[in-house]
Amino acid sequence: MMNNKLIVSSSPHIRTNQDTSYIMKQVLLALLPATLAGVYYFRVQGIVTILACVIGAVCSEWLYCKITKKPSTIGDYSAVVTGLLLAFNVPAGLPIWMCIFGAIFSIIVVKMVFGGIGFNFLNPALAGRAFLLASFPVAMTTWLKPGANPDAVTTATPLSFLKLAGAEGMGSATDALTRIHGANISIADMFMGNIGGTIGETCSLLLILGGVYLIYKGIISYVMPATYICLVVVLTFIFGGFNAEFAIYQAFAGGLLLGGFFMLTDYTTSPMTKKGQIIYAAIAAVIATCIRLWGGYPEGVSYSILFANCLVPLIDKYVHNRVFGEVRK
Repeated sequence: MMNNKLIVSSSPHIRTNQDTSYIMKQVLLALLPATLAGVYYFRVQGIVTILACVIGAVCSEWLYCKITKKPSTIGDYSAVVTGLLLAFNVPAGLPIWMCIFGAIFSIIVVKMVFGGIGFNFLNPALAGRAFLLASFPVAMTTWLKPGANPDAVTTATPLSFLKLAGAEGMGSATDALTRIHGANISIADMFMGNIGGTIGETCSLLLILGGVYLIYKGIISYVMPATYICLVVVLTFIFGGFNAEFAIYQAFAGGLLLGGFFMLTDYTTSPMTKKGQIIYAAIAAVIATCIRLWGGYPEGVSYSILFANCLVPLIDKYVHNRVFGEVRK
């Protein structure tokens, strides 16, 4: 008979009073400054869009639970977070019915059909944005000028001026900077949010403060945001002809900070290990950079994160932490 030796070690149990609702409340608190900035810059249009997305998301989840006769899960505030993040990813003034359609897709198709929170393999808000962009491309790329009244003319986003190449072959980083300077868009404007774009991607300062708050509270780790944002900046610096100004503009333009702090870090759709998180964030950064610089669409953040979401099961399969109690032979 074989004499098998059993090695017993202490369990790494961690006790905490944090639950899903606590975490979601912290995320909402972190998003509050950027939300107020969106309301300040886009006025009534911003308020209506935010309310339509949030109410649409909460009602969709409640109705799905009601129809399927499952306990209501709206009390964990995850639907509120999804609705708010969806609003952050669409332009102010998007028709209310489109906001509701996007919320329904995000909650029911992407989240609830797969089993609810913890079971979805894509970020619901980003999937909702992708659905709306594919279905209503004109409305989703019509940007209001900050501070304008509802009848004001639309404006262009900084990323549209920063495009290096693509179908039109728009030249070098120097040409891109010439275009954006000609449009009177400064780095200070982008940092403070006085630019065209989606509701949540305009004010870089408040997004950074919200992300730092989540890191400070231990809700997210610095690993994924730092890897993602820094690598995009480094890559745009290298492929932009080692132009530091071009790289700084890329850092504050579009949804890089919003995606890096608030959507790349989603618990359900990101890897479990630190090494896996670095690989995951690096893949997303490379894809975002390629789309921004050479793709046909100015922004690549949402698609880069969605693509990386699909690779998470594969990353988790091959990237492991050392097992507690493991004894090396």
